[in-house]
Amino acid sequence: MDIEKFSSMDFGEFVDVFGNVIERCPLIAAAVWSQQPFSDLEDLEKHFFAFIDALPQSGQEGILRCHLDLAGSELQRPLTAKSQREQSGAGLTSLGADERLRLVELNAQYRARFGFPFVLAARFSDRTAVPRELARRLLCPPAQELRTALGEVKKIGSLRLADLLRADPAKL
Repeated sequence: MDIEKFSSMDFGEFVDVFGNVIERCPLIAAAVWSQQPFSDLEDLEKHFFAFIDALPQSGQEGILRCHLDLAGSELQRPLTAKSQREQSGAGLTSLGADERLRLVELNAQYRARFGFPFVLAARFSDRTAVPRELARRLLCPPAQELRTALGEVKKIGSLRLADLLRADPAKL
C-alpha cells in the first residue's frame, strides 16, 4: 500500500485498517486519522507515538492493559490475529506445560507488581528469552518499567505499520 492510499482513506476505512496497530486501541487510529495527510511511514508512526506520549500516566497504563499476557491463559480474551502470529513466531503458542506454568507465574508476579501485563515485541524474541526478560524486568523500578513497556508497544506498532504498508490493499 502506498502513502497516498492511506493518506486518502476515509475515517471508517482508516480505523478498520489501522485500529489494531496499537493493540486493541482503535481510538488511537481514530485520533491519528485527523492528522492526514502523511508524508511517509515515519510520519504516520510519529503521530501514533505522539498520541501515546501525550497521554497521562493512567492513559499510558490503560494502553498496556489492552495487551494480554504472553502465552497467557485460555481464560483471557482471545488473542487478536496479529498477536497470535507474533506469539506463534516466537514459539509461545507451542510451549510445554512446565514452560507455560513458568510464564503464567511470572506474568502474575509482573501484573501484581506493576498493575499491567508484561509487554514484549515477541517478533524480536523466542520462547527461551521471554521468561528471562520477564524475570529481569520484574526487578525494574515502576517508572522505568512503564517506559520500557511503552517502548515495546511502539516496537510492536512499528512492525505492524510496516506490515500494513507492505500489504496488498485488496487483503486489508
